[in-house]
Amino acid sequence: MSDTHRSLPVLRRLSYAVGHFLNDLCASMWFTYLLVFYHSVLGFQNTYAGVLLLVGQIADAICTPLIGYESDRTPGCGNYGKRKTWHLVGTLSVLLSFAFIFNQCLGCSALTPQWASLTYFIPFIIIFQFGWAATQISHLSLIPELVTCEHAKVELTAYRYSFTVIANITVYAVAYLLFHIQAGGDDDPDALGPVDIPVFRNLALIVLGIGALFSLVFHLGTTERRPQAGREDEGEEGKRRMEEEEAEGELRSLLPRPKTTSSLLQWKCWLRQPSFYQVALLYMSTRLIVNLSQTYISMYLINTLGLPKKFIATIPLVMYLSGFLSSFIMKPLSKLIGKCLTYFVGLLLIMAFSFWVLVENKMGQQVYGAAVLLGAGSATILVISLSMTAELIADQTQSGAFVYGAMSFTDKLANGVAVMIIQALHPCHTVLCCPACVWFYHYIMVSVTGGVAVVATVALCSILIWPIRIRPRGVPVTSEDEARVN
Repeated sequence: MSDTHRSLPVLRRLSYAVGHFLNDLCASMWFTYLLVFYHSVLGFQNTYAGVLLLVGQIADAICTPLIGYESDRTPGCGNYGKRKTWHLVGTLSVLLSFAFIFNQCLGCSALTPQWASLTYFIPFIIIFQFGWAATQISHLSLIPELVTCEHAKVELTAYRYSFTVIANITVYAVAYLLFHIQAGGDDDPDALGPVDIPVFRNLALIVLGIGALFSLVFHLGTTERRPQAGREDEGEEGKRRMEEEEAEGELRSLLPRPKTTSSLLQWKCWLRQPSFYQVALLYMSTRLIVNLSQTYISMYLINTLGLPKKFIATIPLVMYLSGFLSSFIMKPLSKLIGKCLTYFVGLLLIMAFSFWVLVENKMGQQVYGAAVLLGAGSATILVISLSMTAELIADQTQSGAFVYGAMSFTDKLANGVAVMIIQALHPCHTVLCCPACVWFYHYIMVSVTGGVAVVATVALCSILIWPIRIRPRGVPVTSEDEARVN
């Protein structure tokens, strides 16, 4: 069956892609502005700001595989579908908690101990991370259920990432406008401080309003295939899908069904698959590059390069604009040279950015060029790593949420630990940046991009040497059972 026959209609692709828009908006604020807000605006110590991010990442890491397991196991709410049910639960949790994270502690004053404020924020962060994980896992798990063709999975992932980029662009554009409006009455428009609390609070409220609207579009426009418990239901479902596909003029085959029950991989079986760990290492390295660079780019711009605070909106905006444009060439490029080489192209862009930062101490306006490299490279490796994960799952959709949950567990835990280590190594113990932190953030940006890119290269080489293949228990592996990256 050709790729065209296996693609979803454009409207269904778009309605699916916007389902992660709220998560993307909140994640953009979380990774880009959390440390800046708690350290530079609220005046938290470096370690306290790191503890809050670590708590969030640990909560996300714990919730993600558990939600993945439950999402595979539970039938959902009535006829609504198990993935969409979890998506709705996650969306409501995010909407109810996120606004409290980017705001002052209610009832707190300048005399309130920082540990008390820390205790206040932690429950909201845990609820937010639970909701974020539920939305992410349920949304990712729909990819191998909606399409089976490998290039169609790449295409759907690219659509999803395009809206991720649009979400980030939206956050940074709104942040720039809020900073610009506030600068009119600010005595020191280039410095961050308590005066910027309303900026981040209003940004969070705008983000929630926009995200809620797009979540509604997803739930109205995306139809999840109902579980096929019995042969009779399976036949009726297949007949209904065939009628829909013929009406659309696109005759598509159903997911290939295993000939024996032993070929179905449950969550315990995945832990015995070598390819599972190969993809997990690649995905974790990818997320470390993307998230850590996003987390520390603001600190690098303000403390190392000494740029005005508006640059913490404009530079990330340039990064994601370049990522948005590069996302459109993912499918043709991966079809031309394969997923592995496409991923390697993205790594080359990341390494070029790292080398540029290493040799250039005072970039000035050149930082815009470096931001283009980082944005395009990050978009490339993230889209391809997600499509490799979808290809690993292949037709094993009954346990797809667990796989995504396990992948996300490794990246969330690694990100939280990495941020905590970096914050603990910070040479300054005051809110203001001391001379030592100028070089500190310089080398942090080099390490979290170029250094982690080396680890990602090792993971990629392992996949090139030992291609991804699934060995179901009790079933001999044939060429039809193998899922290869290239």
